[in-house]
Amino acid sequence: MIFMGIKSIFSKNSKNTDREIWVNTLSKIIDPVLTNVANETLKEKMPVAYVKSERAKFAHLEAVGRTVCGIAPWLELGPDNTHEGKLRAKYIELTTKGLVNICNPDSPDYLIFNQPYQPLVDSAHLVEGLLRAKTQLWDNIDSNGQEMIIDCLKQTRSIEPWVNNWILFPSMIEAFLLETTGEYDEFRLMHGVNVYMNDWYCGDSYYGDGPNFHFDYYNSYVIHPMLTDILSILRKHNIGEYTYLDAHLHRLRHYAGHLERLISPEGTYPVVGRSMLYRTAAFQALGQACLFGLYNEDVKPEQVRSALTAVIQNQFSSENNFDSNGWLRFGFNGNQPKVAEEYSNTGSMYLCTTGFLPLGLPESNRFWSASSAEWTSLKAWSGKDIDSNMYIKD
Repeated sequence: MIFMGIKSIFSKNSKNTDREIWVNTLSKIIDPVLTNVANETLKEKMPVAYVKSERAKFAHLEAVGRTVCGIAPWLELGPDNTHEGKLRAKYIELTTKGLVNICNPDSPDYLIFNQPYQPLVDSAHLVEGLLRAKTQLWDNIDSNGQEMIIDCLKQTRSIEPWVNNWILFPSMIEAFLLETTGEYDEFRLMHGVNVYMNDWYCGDSYYGDGPNFHFDYYNSYVIHPMLTDILSILRKHNIGEYTYLDAHLHRLRHYAGHLERLISPEGTYPVVGRSMLYRTAAFQALGQACLFGLYNEDVKPEQVRSALTAVIQNQFSSENNFDSNGWLRFGFNGNQPKVAEEYSNTGSMYLCTTGFLPLGLPESNRFWSASSAEWTSLKAWSGKDIDSNMYIKD
């Protein structure tokens, strides 16, 4: 079987259409979330599928926080007179309105921030997005709205994280509070960073999801991206062990190289580990490396774009991914309810938006402007020579 992504990315003028594919797909995913949260109809309109009923009450915050996390680099490019620029303007307005609504006690879409445990997770995703789009999102919210958001974020200080990737969530929230208010809880800011950098590094660019290594995509879903963004804030403010950033970015570059090699010649990738309904979030760390210009010597930006375009087309081409109103359904590629874990709900799936981070690179960047190129697995399986992938030198 030849997947549709391969046919299209090497068609004539594909370099001009790849970005359109990404933007159109992302818009389809995010529009129901952002339109409804801006109109204060998120609780009314969003269907909530779940495995365990106690998780349903947190689904709306999951949808909003994860969506903001993924779309932020794209929105940070700001409005312009192009079709895409006008689309960004639309979503900037919807997002800023919606963020105030979910933190406004008088809004029908006011959400829960102070109950164990899930609000800690998605507040962290939300603020990671706000840091990624500080100019276009945070700075476009008036002072009253900012105060309501900060009040809600501080409520999460009553929630203690589990001893796994969750220890990065308080660090992420405190990094945002440091950046925006100058006030932070030192232990919550530094604990996750110190444990990860000193104790939970497993070697060859991989961190443990807790003390032990897990063969899944959580290094890309959470660990690499949040360490990158937290450490960047620490360096900006010369606080704590900000010197960890250099070592971590070295690891991020190498890990991103691994992710690129996991994309098959057909534009698919291994279905392994938990949370597979996060779909393209498996490539968040690869996209973040692209934003930082971190490529292994054997990897060109255009081959990453070509590979991810194939993945996006394969993963979202089926209308079975969406219900009749455009909301994501349980699944990895289509409607596959058994993929969901006990903590899954409708909102969980919107972490897939983080697979679109390279939209934060302008169209003039080589990632978008260069002609399509074969990625590593496609070259290897067609008999072309490739470089060996050496272990990282820590």
